[in-house]
Parts: sequence; C-alpha cells; structure tokens
Amino acid sequence: MKKNIMVCGLISGALLAGMMVASVTACYNNDNFEDNMVLGYAAMILSFSLIFVGVKNYRDKYQQGIISFGKAFRIGLYITLIASSVYVLVWLIDYYLFIPDFMDKYTAHVLRQSKADGATAAEMKAKAAEMMNFKEMYKNPFFVVLITFAEVVPIGLAVALVSAFILKRKQA
Repeated sequence: MKKNIMVCGLISGALLAGMMVASVTACYNNDNFEDNMVLGYAAMILSFSLIFVGVKNYRDKYQQGIISFGKAFRIGLYITLIASSVYVLVWLIDYYLFIPDFMDKYTAHVLRQSKADGATAAEMKAKAAEMMNFKEMYKNPFFVVLITFAEVVPIGLAVALVSAFILKRKQA
C-alpha cells in the first residue's frame, strides 16, 4: 500500500508542481492572473485523478477487488497530502528564489482589476490596505505554507471523496 500511495502521490505532486510553475511563470511574465486561475484548478483536478488510479490499483491488485469507503478515502487522503506537500515545497522554492516580487505584481493586478471593475476611491483604498496586509502576512513562511496548502488540499479531498464513493466495493 505504501509504495502505491508514494508513487501516485509523487507523480500527482510532480504534475501539480509542474503546472503551477508553468502557470505562475506565464501569469508573472504576462501580468494576466485571471485566465491562469481556471487553468490552475483544472490542472489540480487532472493531477488529483491519480487518487482514483491509486485507489483502484490498490483495490484490484491487493484487496481482491474489495475496499471499504474508509480505506479508499484514507488512501486518497495520503495521496493528497503527499502531492500537496510537493506542491507547497516547489512553490516555496519558486517564490523565495525566483519570483520574490510576486506579491508586488499580484497586488498591482488586483488593484488594477478593482479599478477596472469601477471601484470607488474608498473601495480602492480599502482594497489597497487589504492587499498590503496580505503582502505583509506573506513575508512569513509559515503563513505561505498554510495558504498554499489551503489552496490545493480541498481539491484533493473532494477528488478523494468522489473516488472512494465510486470505488468502494463490499464483499460479494
């Protein structure tokens, strides 16, 4: 079971991290953050499809085609945690070593978007204060880790739940 989980988790994590690096590089260089969000979440769902593969592989090869919902979900959870950890680690490396001014560019984008959406001067001031607060919090690596996990883990948990529900099979 451990090998199955590690292989699927690491492959899923590599896919997640690769797509994240490509997406962040594209939005960072093109200053277009909106389109890449949709692509990013689609990539997360695609990457987490390895949860389904991992649970099915374990059920069919090691459990004679039988697996409970709880065990299937646990396998999906472990794959999610491994893949998410790879994603967070790669983001930390990318952010701190290659794009340390990412928050400056993202803040400028959010403020431009708010202005384009017709925000009043008071709303712009409030949004600027909110972004400056977020930028200040982002200086803390612990916060970066938490917010990055919070970005990806819920998607993995949703895929793990759906996979466990679809793949559970009781004894005949």
